[in-house]
Amino acid sequence: MRNIWIIAKRELAGYFATPLALIFIVIFLALTGAFTFFLGNFFARGQADLQAFFQFHPWLYLILIPAVAMRLWAEERKSGTIELLMTLPVTTTQAVLGKFFAAWAFCGIALSLTFPIWITVNILGEPDNGTIVAGYVGSFLMAGGLMSIGACMSAMTKNQVIAFIIAATVCFLFTMSGLEMVLNFFHAWAPPLIVDTVASLSFLVRFDAVTRGVIDMRDVLYFISLIAFFLFTNVIVVEVKKSA
Repeated sequence: MRNIWIIAKRELAGYFATPLALIFIVIFLALTGAFTFFLGNFFARGQADLQAFFQFHPWLYLILIPAVAMRLWAEERKSGTIELLMTLPVTTTQAVLGKFFAAWAFCGIALSLTFPIWITVNILGEPDNGTIVAGYVGSFLMAGGLMSIGACMSAMTKNQVIAFIIAATVCFLFTMSGLEMVLNFFHAWAPPLIVDTVASLSFLVRFDAVTRGVIDMRDVLYFISLIAFFLFTNVIVVEVKKSA
């Protein structure tokens, strides 16, 4: 755990040592505010809740999280510092976990800075704060799932742009898999078991349930399992690249 903590601190400090952190946070806060109060028709709806705030998170994350994740391993490979990292007394698993937790924590910091929106809705009305807390928990878990995908894709290439494109594409597929137009494609030829499996992989389906205030352990386990799977794959990819 000590090695994971050291790597995580190093990576998190690396974000704030460059303009990347400020750019990401400013863009995220600006877009969440604009989408909530303007595109989400917050005032026109006349309801004291943050449904309009959370409904845009999956689409914001599709771009912003791959942008953060693309540097995790691609930059290390391009600059050659991955060899130095691998010579330190740390295992590949510790390096993968340290980098992932740092990136996930960074997303958590950006998410926590949206608290003025929460304060605003409490000033304007009497929202169900339990539902809002559930929405934040769901958003953080979804960010972790997307970040694990982005980290894994970053380990596959030394080009950050390619890492971004691949990660954004894979995240898009996971997000869209529960939509009716996608399921209709599978309905035409696939048995119900496959259709249900595809639908269950959707971030939108899982996240929508959580934002309604229902934290189902099946949804929590889904995100945790997804994170574990892609981190495990990340370890394998790094090991293969290291031995190549």
